[in-house]
Amino acid sequence: MSVPDGWLAYGDEQQERVGFFTDTSVCIGCKACEVACKEWNLVPEDGLVFTGESYDNTSTLGANSWRHVAFIEQEKPLRLDDEDGEPLRWLMSSDVCKHCTHAACLDVCPTGSLFRTEFGTVVVQEDICNGCGYCVPACPFGVLDKRHIPSLPATTTRVSGSEPQASERPDGRVWKCTLCYDRLKGGHEPACAKACPTDSIQFGPLDELRARADARLEKLQQENWNGVQLYGRDPDDGVGGFGAFFLLLDEPEVYGLPPDPVVTTRDLPGLWAQTALAAGAVVLGVVASFLGGRR
Repeated sequence: MSVPDGWLAYGDEQQERVGFFTDTSVCIGCKACEVACKEWNLVPEDGLVFTGESYDNTSTLGANSWRHVAFIEQEKPLRLDDEDGEPLRWLMSSDVCKHCTHAACLDVCPTGSLFRTEFGTVVVQEDICNGCGYCVPACPFGVLDKRHIPSLPATTTRVSGSEPQASERPDGRVWKCTLCYDRLKGGHEPACAKACPTDSIQFGPLDELRARADARLEKLQQENWNGVQLYGRDPDDGVGGFGAFFLLLDEPEVYGLPPDPVVTTRDLPGLWAQTALAAGAVVLGVVASFLGGRR
C-alpha cells in the first residue's frame, strides 16, 4: 500500500492513517455535513443563490465550501433490472478534499503552510500561508481556493441617507478541509461525519474503510445497482489512493470529478534533470567557445 508523503517523519508520534469513505448510495442530500463543517470550522456563509443545478446551491468546492453536496438528476433506472416505471433518479454526493497519498499541493508550497499531519491528512496553516497560490492549480481536483471576503473600500463616499457599499477583496490565503484536525487531536470524529444522519460519510482507519467499501460494492453489484463503482479506493492510482474516497453510482465525470487523476508534480524530477543537463551543455559550449577563441 502507498505510504503518504511525509507521514513516516513523525516516528513514534505517527498515528493510524484515517480518512473518509463516502457512500453516495445512501446520501439523502440533507446538507447536514455542509452546515456542521461551517459551524465547527467557522467557514463563512456562501452559496445562498439559485444555481439552476437542481438543489445544488454551491456548485463546487471552494475556500468557503469545504463540503459540497451535488444533486444530479438523471433519466436512468436505479437498478439494471428495473423495467417498471419511469427511469428517473437523483445522484447525491458530498464532495470534499481527497487528502491524497501523493499530494501535489505539498510539493509546490514554498512556505510549508501545507503539511502532512500525523494522521496522514493534509492541512493548511493559514497563519503562514503567503497567498502565492501555487497549490491552487497543482490540485488535480480543484479543491484549493483563495478566499475573498467583503470589505469596505479604503475611501468610501456616502450618499446622504445610504450605507457604504461593500466590495470584494482577497483574503490572500488558501483554505480547504482539514478533516477537522483539531477534533482528531482530541479523539473526536470530524464534524461532517458526526452530523451525517445516514452514515453516507463514514470516518475511520483507512484500511478498515477500504474493506468496508469493498463489501458494500460487492453487495450493490449483486443487487444490480446501475453504474456502481469505487472512486479513489485504489492505492495504485495516479495519486496513490485518496484519504477520502467514494462509492459512486455513475462515472466520475458525471459528478464533476476527473476520471484518472494524476499527481500534477509527477514529472517534475525528470524536468529538473533535463533542465540541469541543458544548462550544463550550455556552460560547456560557452567554455569550449572561449578556449577555442584564445588559440
